[in-house]
Amino acid sequence: MLARLVAAFCLFLPLAATPQPAAAQDTLTVFAAASLRNALDNVNKAFTKVSGAHVTASYAASSALAQQIAQGAPADVYLSANVKWMDYLQKQKLIQIATRVNLLGNSLVLIAPKASKLDHVTIKKGFDIAKLAGKYRIAVADTKAVPAGLYAKAALKSLGAWKAAESKLAQAENVRATLAYVARGETPLGIVYSTDAKVEPKVKVIGVFPDDSHPPIKYPVAAMKDAKSKAVTQYLQFLRTPEAKAIFEHYGFTFLLKPVS
Repeated sequence: MLARLVAAFCLFLPLAATPQPAAAQDTLTVFAAASLRNALDNVNKAFTKVSGAHVTASYAASSALAQQIAQGAPADVYLSANVKWMDYLQKQKLIQIATRVNLLGNSLVLIAPKASKLDHVTIKKGFDIAKLAGKYRIAVADTKAVPAGLYAKAALKSLGAWKAAESKLAQAENVRATLAYVARGETPLGIVYSTDAKVEPKVKVIGVFPDDSHPPIKYPVAAMKDAKSKAVTQYLQFLRTPEAKAIFEHYGFTFLLKPVS
């Protein structure tokens, strides 16, 4: 009888001693710019595979997400499409400053529907986008708050095209909504990131805005001050790995950091 009890007890020992991933069963909440959706979804899947932690991502305009965080929305990590909105949260002491880094870069492009007769357009000083649009409108993200819209406005001003174009703008809530306007043929032109154009087969790039026509496009990332997830540090480290770099670059992003293993 005693021997049977000992044997039964020993059956449970390997199970009790089996190590579990540090982040197992943990859930990480990431607020990220809409332009990151495809790439970050794949990065998050890869992270879950190696860590066991589940990632819930909320995508929207960086401006909207920053304002939600400022109003108390629970996020562990914030990934913005410009430094302005990360600065906004930093000034309110809502991020862990030591974790903040500029992770990715991007470029700004002019797109048209795939079937459009418009083809290659040289974008330089004196470029008249209003004339190119004719009687139609030009899709852009909100030029007062959304990063893609802010970059677009800066570029058009720099090129001397803003004054004529302003009344023709069809402003969307984020860059993916801008992309959709053009993909559906609702506008003949749109200004988005090159990475957005790459994931939408119904549009084509007809021009590239010079890098010096707008502020550098940078995507900073940081942990929130009140982050609850135990996987935050591991996640931020994973974003800097060669595996994450390969995924981001596959989608057309520029990786701004030296990868770490």
